Amino acid sequence: MKYIVTLNGKNYEVMVDRGEASVLSVSDAPKTAPAPVAAPVQAPAPAPAAAPRASAAPSASGEKIFAPMPGVIVDVKVSAGQAVKKGQVLLVFEAMKMENDIVSPRDAVVAQIAVDKGASINTGDLLAVIS
Repeated sequence: MKYIVTLNGKNYEVMVDRGEASVLSVSDAPKTAPAPVAAPVQAPAPAPAAAPRASAAPSASGEKIFAPMPGVIVDVKVSAGQAVKKGQVLLVFEAMKMENDIVSPRDAVVAQIAVDKGASINTGDLLAVIS
């Protein structure tokens, strides 16, 4: 089969036979205005799936503690209003078949626990607020 391929302003007549290609002739392409190129149409972004959130938006002010990785809350060790010491375990979550402790970064009072036992969490989800 013969094809004419235009590349960089030159027409190449190409013969293709059983996977083999050979150039038969090369000539200057006729001077024509370039064909208008339609702007790419982007598909509308899919609506984000309504993922089950661990809890509602933060209602307390203070230092927010976020999930470092995805997982499932295994245990909630403290409750709102409880005084905690630096290093005290606030929550336990399971990620990659390992239990991980979320500890208080300082002496504080728990202002809010934003997740419940059994909740699935994603990286960056709010877990607790301390003040």
